[in-house]
Amino acid sequence: MKTTTDSSGDVRLSGISKTYGSFTAVHPLDLTVPEGSFFALLGASGCGKTTTLRMIAGLEEPTTGTVSLGEQDVTALPPYKRPVNTVFQSYALFPHLDIFENVAFGLRRRGIKSVKKQVEEMLELVQLGEQARKKPHQLSGGQQQRVAVARALINHPKVLLLDEPLGALDLKLRRQMQLELKRIQTEVGITFVHVTHDQEEAMTMADTVAVMNAGRVEQLGSPADLYENPRTTFVANFLGTSNLIEAETGSGGGDEIAVRAGDCTLLLPRARCSAPATAGGKVLVGVRPEKISLVHADDAGSVPAGRNRITGTIADSSFIGVSTQYVVDSPVCPRLEVYAQNIERDARLVPGAEVVLHWSPAHTFGLDAAQDIGAGVEEAA
Repeated sequence: MKTTTDSSGDVRLSGISKTYGSFTAVHPLDLTVPEGSFFALLGASGCGKTTTLRMIAGLEEPTTGTVSLGEQDVTALPPYKRPVNTVFQSYALFPHLDIFENVAFGLRRRGIKSVKKQVEEMLELVQLGEQARKKPHQLSGGQQQRVAVARALINHPKVLLLDEPLGALDLKLRRQMQLELKRIQTEVGITFVHVTHDQEEAMTMADTVAVMNAGRVEQLGSPADLYENPRTTFVANFLGTSNLIEAETGSGGGDEIAVRAGDCTLLLPRARCSAPATAGGKVLVGVRPEKISLVHADDAGSVPAGRNRITGTIADSSFIGVSTQYVVDSPVCPRLEVYAQNIERDARLVPGAEVVLHWSPAHTFGLDAAQDIGAGVEEAA
């Protein structure tokens, strides 16, 4: 177990919750954000992620529980006495001050006279050294966002809180800034806690992601683990796209479970099944669209032995450059999604074509069928 000191940047939430009258925004929650990590709270609007962030910042008082930074319980401290700084979507820069003075503001407010060296170092970190004497309105959205980060970091907080910081940027700039923020976090080495509804943003930047839904953490883990091994239908649908097939478990032991979906038998690794694997029980078999290969029915003989396979008819296809996205109707499952890289496109794969879908059993996961199969779909849209 990791030991912490007074200088530790660990954020620990213990039994923290928030209610407004009869509405519970955040159910009692235990969460530790390790020092020096890039941590994301991911979820749709109203899931409790911003309320959780505001409780860490001291902008919202918890109904129950405590907030600790390192060994220090800061639950009762006002925001200005906590070693945290927050960057908001709006940036909140001072329009009448130039970039240098915006970044210097926190130092000057604390009575520090000699600020030039610190401000210049911080502007170099965010790659804005040459913009120091410009006003905020003369900078692009991405540059303004970096000024806001520099202004927050110059106070040397233990934790930097980021509330939808890239929400106002266009897609291309947002992707650039994702990499930029990750670079800055790696260089300064302090704890970043980042709130976002954007799955790609969380997966690009964060070491650890907490997927929130209706005031609770559905699942916590690395982006790769959450994507490859979702434990609930909400996580499977919200983080990317999943094909979920209703099936019934068969008998047998070993490392793989045989399940029956319509007239197909599919294999599922026991280690990747979070549902009770009793014979005759219901299970949702999951597979990501990019894990599936698709061939014309005339080439069905080319499918290697041992693959999970389903036959169907292409209902729709969309060419999106790097890949073609197919929707396939099958007696086993309607509206199966398949993403095929555009390496050698088969001209026969058009709507109406009979096809065989196949994938490795190792790429299959199993979920409890008692859950809502559509959970997380609308939120991710």
